[in-house]
Amino acid sequence: MKYIFITGGVVSSLGKGIASASLGALLRARGYKVTAVKIDPYINIDAGTMRPYEHGECFVTASGAETDLDIGNYERFLDLDIPAGSNITTGQVYQEVIRKERAGDYLSQTVQVIPHVTDEIKRRIRTAGEKAGAEIVLVEVGGTVGDMESLPFLEAIRQFRFDEGDENVLYLHLTLVPYLGTSNEFKTKPTQHSVAALRSYGISPDIVMVRSKEKLPPEITRKIAAFTSVRENRVFSSYDVPHIYEVPLALEEQGLGKAVEDLLGLERTHPSLNVWKNAVRTLKAPENEVTIAIAGKYTAMPDAYLSLLESLTHAGIANDARVNVKWVNAEALAEEESDLEALLGDADGILVPGGFGIRGIEGKIRAAQYAREHGVPYLGVCLGMQVAVIEYARHCAGIADANSSEFDPYAEHKVIDLMPEQLEVQGMGGTMRLGDWPMQLRGGTLIAEMYGVPAGGTVTERHRHRYEVNPQYVPVLQEAGLVISGVTPGVEGRGAGLVEAVELPRSEHPYYVALQAHPEFKSRPMRPSPPFAGLVEAALKRQREA
Repeated sequence: MKYIFITGGVVSSLGKGIASASLGALLRARGYKVTAVKIDPYINIDAGTMRPYEHGECFVTASGAETDLDIGNYERFLDLDIPAGSNITTGQVYQEVIRKERAGDYLSQTVQVIPHVTDEIKRRIRTAGEKAGAEIVLVEVGGTVGDMESLPFLEAIRQFRFDEGDENVLYLHLTLVPYLGTSNEFKTKPTQHSVAALRSYGISPDIVMVRSKEKLPPEITRKIAAFTSVRENRVFSSYDVPHIYEVPLALEEQGLGKAVEDLLGLERTHPSLNVWKNAVRTLKAPENEVTIAIAGKYTAMPDAYLSLLESLTHAGIANDARVNVKWVNAEALAEEESDLEALLGDADGILVPGGFGIRGIEGKIRAAQYAREHGVPYLGVCLGMQVAVIEYARHCAGIADANSSEFDPYAEHKVIDLMPEQLEVQGMGGTMRLGDWPMQLRGGTLIAEMYGVPAGGTVTERHRHRYEVNPQYVPVLQEAGLVISGVTPGVEGRGAGLVEAVELPRSEHPYYVALQAHPEFKSRPMRPSPPFAGLVEAALKRQREA
């Protein structure tokens, strides 16, 4: 197994995740089995309990791990499911070291950062690679070189070269070259200091990748090479591009793939990059254009809905369309005096995403109602399905006070209620219904057609929730005209089973679909999520018919 370690310097949020994912895409395009690991030096066990406004979305893997959003970038770029254990945090490492100490595994030893913590870090990296059956493991070290929290991880990856050999380990350092418009020049000093800081920890980068507004001119590349002692042909420019899916092509054009092949002793291979070329071609010059309104509560932080946004992009690629997002604050929709036509009337489709908590919930319900009553294509995701059910119960099924026990525990008609298996759950983090779960799709429904099983069949999507449609209300909802188009198979004693998907008959609405799952977590540029592709297709049709 070969390892590529990606570190960052100068400032955070430079795009190490995209750089790592892009390099992985180039290696995958050469036929190598690749996986990726994200190291986060915070003490949290995982990302499950962190504020979206602070950390962006919590990405859920097939195994049910609640991870950093960069794991989602890896899955989309590499087109594979990242296995459990691939998001390593300080909390996980120290928890295991302390467990072993209490269990007597270190009996008679003084437990220290070196070697016990660093050995645990190395063990986790190797295990992640083995689980994936990988030939090459990409390891992104979160944070910035110089951060106190990152020191044990830097020491661990330094040791890898001695453990595995020079030919099996590569260090790539991502740094920043700011451009000063006042003096019309690129400033390389931050990069020089960043590489020097990395060397002070015993790691000399084999490749320097530079984030910049524009592609670096040759003279700046030569200067960086000279002052960092990295060969000129191993200094690469990760400059701003219109869309992230251009990054692999830009880096391949500069020769990044060939440099990695040489440094790791890999056979020179011509990569197959047609998927990326076709995606970029569509993104740059689409035939169509649509606007999708997203009614959420984290509208000031798009990263809170990162996978959702990327899924819309993938759906746009599939439909040869540019998807413009209109952010609509759900709290604004909730105000009785709000003008729904002004807020939603110019949208070709409406999407209500997942989420938790009561804030903005009535606004999301009003968005679902507006979509239903005005024939606007609608997609509800997780909470977006629950609010669609609440809205339908109130205005179509005659249950005027229908609600969720999450928002009103004293409501008489809890059409959405806590899942029975959640009643005894205590504590936070990893306690929800998480990961891949099957959906039995009903034949003849729109959603079954979208998933390619028109006669009905079982498909799998990822979940992250505690609440479900109360099975006691399923008959009355169906009698009122709501189509239960998907259920969890094999559920006994719960009516029709846990409701996984609902829709309106096509005779009543062109596209009104909602799922309890989070299909955005499985969407890829080359394999868009069916419900998202269907939403954009329906939005385009509505636009043409207007």
